[in-house]
Amino acid sequence: MTAAVLQLGEIVLAAGEIVALLGGNGAGKTTTFETILGFQDAGQPVLLFGQDVKNWTVERRVRAGIGYVPEGRRVFAGLTVRENLEAASSLARSARQRRLDEMFALFPQLGERPYARAWLLSGGQQQMLALARALMDRPRLLLLDEPTLGLAPLAVADLLGRLRPLAADGTAILVGEQRAGLVLDVAHRAVVLSRGRIVRSGTVAEVAADPALADLMAGG
Repeated sequence: MTAAVLQLGEIVLAAGEIVALLGGNGAGKTTTFETILGFQDAGQPVLLFGQDVKNWTVERRVRAGIGYVPEGRRVFAGLTVRENLEAASSLARSARQRRLDEMFALFPQLGERPYARAWLLSGGQQQMLALARALMDRPRLLLLDEPTLGLAPLAVADLLGRLRPLAADGTAILVGEQRAGLVLDVAHRAVVLSRGRIVRSGTVAEVAADPALADLMAGG
């Protein structure tokens, strides 16, 4: 494994790797993301890009290379697609325009409606907008909290199908998900949480083959 992009206890991600963070409601997935981002005290070292970031602010961590898609998408409903993306970028104007063009090419449905208000988009399109927004500043670590929640099957397939190409470009991706079967198809490794503790970890094949996985997922 190459040098870790993220290390938080047993949760370790390398560049280009997708790790599924599995668990039912209340298992601790969102708390884990908030700990990585700095909204909550870890109680243990958080290493990002080879550095201990315990004393870093949330803003500094994000600017160092974190993209975050929170549960429920939380796009700016009253802003246009373009305005949502621009609001998430710290790039200079010319670089920001190039990145906008890249996002519209990556997400053609957004490129067809750059001036549509976000609240007019379908759930799947809003999730694509949330993902594009998180990618605007080319993050080295992408955090996705329950990205498939409330999406139709076709939208889920579209969204998850985009993760492997992103990882192939070097992005480390941590995906929090209740529905293990969905994300295990695209992940390289998996970590299972229950009541805030890691109870299983390993390759996708190892975790998927665990006969206790369903019970662990249901246990929260």
